[in-house]
Amino acid sequence: MYTLIFATNNQNKVQEIQSLIGADFKIIPLNEAGIDIDIPEPHHTFQENANEKARTIFEMTKENCFSEDTGLEIESLNGAPGVKSARYAGDDRDFQANIDKVLSELNGIENRAAQFRTVICLIWNETTYYFEGICKGHIATVMQGEKGFGYDPIFIPEGDIRSFAQMTMAEKNKYSHRQKAVTQLFTFLRAQKFN
Repeated sequence: MYTLIFATNNQNKVQEIQSLIGADFKIIPLNEAGIDIDIPEPHHTFQENANEKARTIFEMTKENCFSEDTGLEIESLNGAPGVKSARYAGDDRDFQANIDKVLSELNGIENRAAQFRTVICLIWNETTYYFEGICKGHIATVMQGEKGFGYDPIFIPEGDIRSFAQMTMAEKNKYSHRQKAVTQLFTFLRAQKFN
C-alpha cells in the first residue's frame, strides 16, 4: 500500500477522499504525519493556494504529498466567495456564518447559478501536477439537510433536486467536484504504480 500525506487536518475531506480511492493508497492527514502548522492561503487562485500547501509540506518532509483548494463560485456574486470560501464571513471559518452571508447577499436575486471548484496539487517524485474538478449547480433559498459540511446545505447540483447535505457520501460522489479531481489524481497515481 502506498501512503500519501494530505496537507489538511479536515477529517471530512480525508474521509471523502479515502472513500473515493479504495485500498491502494492510504491518506495521511497532517496530524498523523506529526505536522502541526496552519499553512496560509494568501493567493488569488485555487491553484496557487493548493501549491502553497503542498510545497510547504514537501519542503518539510521530502515525501510525496498533495493538497487541495476548494471553493464555491457564485455567478451573480462575481465568483465570490471563491478562494475566500472558508473565511467568507470572517477568519474563524464559521460555515453557518458563511452560509448566512451567502443567503443574505442572494436575497431577491433570481440568478442563483453556482459551481464548486476543486484544484489538487500533487508533488510526486519532486514533480508538481495539477488536477481540477467542477460541479455546477445552484444555491437554494434555505438550508436543506444535515449531512456533509461547509456549503453543502445550500448547494444543489445539476441533475438533482436535493442539496449535498441531503445526500449520502456515495450519492454526493456521483456529482462531486472533489470526486472529479480525485479521480484524475488516482488515475495518474495508479499509472505510476504500475509503470
